[in-house]
Amino acid sequence: MATKPDANEKVIATNRKAFHDYFVLQKLEAGIALTGTEVKSLREGKVNLKDSYIDFDHGEAYLIGAHISPYSHGNRENHDPERKRKLLLHRREIDRLFGQVVEKGLTIVPLRLYFKSGRVKAEIAVVRGKKLFDKRESEKRRELDREAEAAMKR
Repeated sequence: MATKPDANEKVIATNRKAFHDYFVLQKLEAGIALTGTEVKSLREGKVNLKDSYIDFDHGEAYLIGAHISPYSHGNRENHDPERKRKLLLHRREIDRLFGQVVEKGLTIVPLRLYFKSGRVKAEIAVVRGKKLFDKRESEKRRELDREAEAAMKR
């Protein structure tokens, strides 16, 4: 389980909207099955995780809605930017996550993509949606922390 970046991790993209819209309950690291042009595009940092989520199909986990822009020097063999990408997880991890989604009504979203020892990894999280008043409370707390930080500097 990845919580903070290690020395051999290079963060590609983070899903800041996920922290705003959800309570993060559990984090997990997963590999992603990608094509060559997708990896090259990720090295350029051309990815958007904003509205992406994890879905299950025939006992496999897939990353849906992540936009990886076509590689700038690619040819007609370039990848589809919005295709679903298979996540590489152990069977028991997939079964446990699927059970949480079905039984408890939770959601699984990617929090960030990063390179770890030359391989692309995704930090995924089991999350529960925030209500409007929860979002307001988080915003209020963040604003108070900002004001306290500014007062300490003065």
